[in-house]
Formats: sequence, structure tokens, C-alpha cells
Amino acid sequence: MEPADLEKLKQSIQPKNWSETISYDTWEIFKVMSEMVEGFEKLSRIGPCVSIFGSARTKESQRYYKLTEEIAYLMTKAGFGIITGGGPGIMEAANKGAHFAGGKSVGLNINLPFEQNPNPFIDRNKLLNFDFFYVRKTMFMRYSMGFIALPGGFGTLDELTEAITLIQTHKLVRFPIVLVGREFWKGLIDWIKSTVLDEKYIAADDLEIFKVVDTAEEAVGHIVDFYKTYALKPNF
Repeated sequence: MEPADLEKLKQSIQPKNWSETISYDTWEIFKVMSEMVEGFEKLSRIGPCVSIFGSARTKESQRYYKLTEEIAYLMTKAGFGIITGGGPGIMEAANKGAHFAGGKSVGLNINLPFEQNPNPFIDRNKLLNFDFFYVRKTMFMRYSMGFIALPGGFGTLDELTEAITLIQTHKLVRFPIVLVGREFWKGLIDWIKSTVLDEKYIAADDLEIFKVVDTAEEAVGHIVDFYKTYALKPNF
């Protein structure tokens, strides 16, 4: 552990008096409220959007970057705006595709000490910055009409499983979820089927919440066909 991290840990477990605790918590509540209000005000005016998740570490030369760009381009041409986490990698590719398609390119950026700086393809009036992950995730879930997950790490899995959980528990309308890259997702899905489902921690129907595809056309087609079939309105 780095000395700076150790010092932060020591400070975090030091006893605090009631005055210090209530002052800190009250300030945090107002900061959360501020982020919520800004997010609701901006995103409610944008219109139907699809969120695209994926790794910030994906390089422009890698195939999933190009594939994401194509997905976002086609999704935008189909009439949807694109929401991403606002950073580099897959997020940049998605915003780039939306930008060059002439559509709405939204970035929900999270302030981190590494990796995360807003990419240049976000519409300047559609960039929001967050300090709290849970506020940011609320915006993804509330203002998306579909979710597309490209390969990524813990952050991608967090966002993906949040969407699946909310749909599974009927806290969110059953919007389409697409996982792109059968080869990448195979191990996770095999484990879910052979272990999680086998142990009856989920129901067989839960596996129908998401669809796994390989191409941009399949990903976009699944979402477009969903809305042709059900003719749903935005969830806000």
C-alpha cells in the first residue's frame, strides 16, 4: 500500500465526533442533490438514447473500438442519441460514432485520479461531470432506452449487472440489453448457466433479459426491432 493511501485509511477510521459527522454528511447530501438536479435537467431534454458501456482502456487500433464506432453510428442513424461514461476507449468510440452521424452525443464523466478525462466527441452542452458513481449510474438507468455492453472490466460489469438487476426486479422497464462479442462474454455466460442458474440463484427466464451478438447490425437491429414491436415511449 502506498504511504498516501495508508494515511487516508488511517484518517478514515479515526473516531469523529457528532458535529464532524453531521457536517460532512450534510455537505455530501447537498452535493449529491446538486448532481442529481443537473443530471435530471439536462438529460430529460435530450430525448431517446441508448447507453453504450465498455472499457476505457480499449485502443483505437483494436477491433472493438472500430465496432463500437460503427454501432453508435448506426444507432444514431436509427434515431437514438448515445450516452457513454464520457471517457476514452469504448466510450470515446461510441461518442465518435454518434458525432460523425450528426446525432446526440452524451457523456456522463466521472472524476477519477486516473484514466478518466472527457473525450472530444461529446456535445459540449451534453457533458456532465460526477463525483459519485451511484448518481452517475442513476442517470444511465433513468435516461436510457437500451443498453449495449462491449468488452470491459469491473466498471463495465458493474453498469451491465445494474441494468440486468433493475430489469429482473421490475424496478426498470424491460428495455433491451445487448452484449457484443460472443467470444469475450462466453466464459461469463457459461459460468452463469452452469453455476448461478444450476444453483437456482436465478431463473431460466432471467437469461432472456440480454442478447449476445457479434456484429453492429445485430446489436442495432435488436434494439430497433424491440421498439418496432412494442412501440414504447421513453422512460422519463
